[in-house]
Amino acid sequence: MTIRHLKIFTAVVDEGGMSKAAKKLHISQPTVSQAVAELEKYYGVKLFERLSQKIYLTREGELMLSFSRHILDSFDQMEEAVSHAAERSTLRIGCSVSVGICLINDILDEAGKRMPECEISVMVANSSDIEQAILNNEVDMGIVEGILKSTDLHVTPVCEDELVIVCGKNHSLARQKKITLDMLEGQHYISRESGSTERNQIEKLFEDQGIHLKRVFSSTNTEAIKNAVIRGRGIAVFSRRVVEKEWKEGEIVILPLEGVSAFRTIHMAIHKSKYLSTSVKVMKEILTELYYCCS
Repeated sequence: MTIRHLKIFTAVVDEGGMSKAAKKLHISQPTVSQAVAELEKYYGVKLFERLSQKIYLTREGELMLSFSRHILDSFDQMEEAVSHAAERSTLRIGCSVSVGICLINDILDEAGKRMPECEISVMVANSSDIEQAILNNEVDMGIVEGILKSTDLHVTPVCEDELVIVCGKNHSLARQKKITLDMLEGQHYISRESGSTERNQIEKLFEDQGIHLKRVFSSTNTEAIKNAVIRGRGIAVFSRRVVEKEWKEGEIVILPLEGVSAFRTIHMAIHKSKYLSTSVKVMKEILTELYYCCS
């Protein structure tokens, strides 16, 4: 079994077939078929099921793929490091929406000072999508809030983030000095999409306390939710950092919820099998210096 075998196997998966993989790799289809057959013989397993002229990964094939991607990535990193390639270094960061709005630009500014030669790309999505992107080696590291489920990730706390319930300045609750959970019963609720840490966490609190809200507005877009709140469509849950500007300008009111506080931790996440390049190590230092133990 060689790196070449893994490259061919991964190409077959990514391209969805032997002939497409052969075309991508500029080799013959029999060569691709032979490489896959040699892998199957070497490990004594079947990597693909062939049904109706289509191929599907077996359970063993999925296991092989998860290791293959990280082995190939480590190999590429090794090639670059050993050969002292002249190309600019790269770093792919995945971050959740709240981090993308409030923190990432300060992080990028500092990274630009320390690594001016590094080309950094950023993917902003909800936490569950970023977790999957790390596992699929689509990003080199993630900066997300909430709980990450995979045991394949090395997770380090970065800072605390407070969740608050908000409404528009003309909402019926806006002038209340104290808000109890019972006062939220039946309120119109504006939420993020499924997979959002904010939605899952706060709804669990309501569920545990027997509070029922009427979801009237759901969006993947933070600004859309903010605008709906400002226009009085209902209450919503946000990171305090995300609504700081609107709160200071008086457009959004943070409801003083009596006896309840909700904090979550923003984490840095890296795959346990990930090769830690110099750019990843520098980014870890930046996060620690800028935010660790900050609230």
